[in-house]
Amino acid sequence: MTYDVLDVRPMTKRIGAEIFGVDLNEPLDEKVVGELHEALMEHQVIFFRDQNLEHEGHKRLGRYFGDLALHSGVSGLEDHPEIVAIHADANSKFVAGEDWHSDLSEDAEPPMGSILYMHTVPPAGGDTLWSSMYAAYEALSPAMKAFLDPLTAVHDSNHIYRELFPDVEKTYPRNTHPVVRTHPVTKKKCLFISKSKTTRINELSKEESDAVLTFLTEHVKNPNFQVRFRWQPNSVAFWDNRCTQHFATWDYFPETRSGFRVTIAGDKPY
Repeated sequence: MTYDVLDVRPMTKRIGAEIFGVDLNEPLDEKVVGELHEALMEHQVIFFRDQNLEHEGHKRLGRYFGDLALHSGVSGLEDHPEIVAIHADANSKFVAGEDWHSDLSEDAEPPMGSILYMHTVPPAGGDTLWSSMYAAYEALSPAMKAFLDPLTAVHDSNHIYRELFPDVEKTYPRNTHPVVRTHPVTKKKCLFISKSKTTRINELSKEESDAVLTFLTEHVKNPNFQVRFRWQPNSVAFWDNRCTQHFATWDYFPETRSGFRVTIAGDKPY
């Protein structure tokens, strides 16, 4: 892929690229939006430095790529419900994303993507890792691919949010999706399971399901499928939620790490 207006610098052979030459807080023309979309499809997660995203600019950026989705597990900001605060400091008991996952995979229509803007980061630590589910699927043997292709699995978030928010009386989403999904744009196959949300493969016994999920959730941790991003103040990450998983490290306690995220609506996996 060649780009006319953006400076796109791949970070690994399989996943991740840094993008230069664009101010994300300003309105973007059709050419820039098109090249950003192409870069996302090619690299699965794209990164930007030295951005100063205001809430309205953040939402406008997300809407170039689809409708904004409200988070099904936590509330957004009072005046901007489409924006979720991502914050950890010396008083935090947990942090968001501290295990490999695909955002809101428990929803009936999981998100297309997420855009995270971090304005405050610790002097060291707090990196986020992304893993390519294309690469994870492609690394499987033909026999394992054939075994997994027709299977479906339950994605459930109730066990997570009820533990985090025991005083909230709410039923959270629970849905069934294919273990291997086809990306609606690239048409490539990728794994669609995660350690934190996938609770059962429907076509297998519990013992068989547990064994297969254990294998797959360990498989996606392979460093050869990954890119690691070291945040700086006012950095942005935009990832394709359909073909990646990510993991937020919490190695900076008691330092502060703070930012905001918008989520872009997706469709039902197939």
